[in-house]
Amino acid sequence: MIRALIFDVFGTCVDWRSAIAREVAAAVPGVDAPAFADAWRGEYQPAMARIREGGRGYVPLDDLHRENLDRVLARFGAATPDAATLARAWERLDPWPDTVRGLTALQAARIVAPCSNGSIALMTHLARHAGLSWDCILGADIARDYKPKAAVYLASCAALRLPPAEVAMVAAHNDDLHAARAAGLRTAFVPRPTEHGPGQTTDLAPEADWDWVADDFLDLAGRIGP
Repeated sequence: MIRALIFDVFGTCVDWRSAIAREVAAAVPGVDAPAFADAWRGEYQPAMARIREGGRGYVPLDDLHRENLDRVLARFGAATPDAATLARAWERLDPWPDTVRGLTALQAARIVAPCSNGSIALMTHLARHAGLSWDCILGADIARDYKPKAAVYLASCAALRLPPAEVAMVAAHNDDLHAARAAGLRTAFVPRPTEHGPGQTTDLAPEADWDWVADDFLDLAGRIGP
């Protein structure tokens, strides 16, 4: 019996690339905005890896985004008069077309919450912008660590006072699901084949026998059932 669904957010629930490219184009005229968005996102995992590996104490993703933005601006030889506002573009991402209705359908019978590397503040602002109707916000901030560390999934389950076997991780990324399964959670794969643009080559299909594989969130609601 699944009593809660926890979700990856960046890429699974929202289209980060299009929104970030749009904000970059407005704030940093003249740069290749999609390439800049990809480069900014490319700093995401290395920045978190230093924390996961113990080389740095926990730093919320908001601050890592700001540091990474400065690094990418320098690499592109670009500048913006309001980098602080641009750094918060990750709070203004747009949902995929099925996300809002799909979350509502899934929420009818189960708890739904993000299990994101984004901070509670970031997830709150993003939820308000994108219309994501979470029951609560879980993830990195409560674990003081970053996925795919098992502690992040387990802290989310513990906060709900549910055993991992009664919680399903929903993600468009196979590596996220491998880590969640290893921590004892159930798993649901929903592909987002354009997350990284039209030339995406990763996460186009499930790489394991996940508990559920669905076309989108509405399809997932039908497959999981009441």
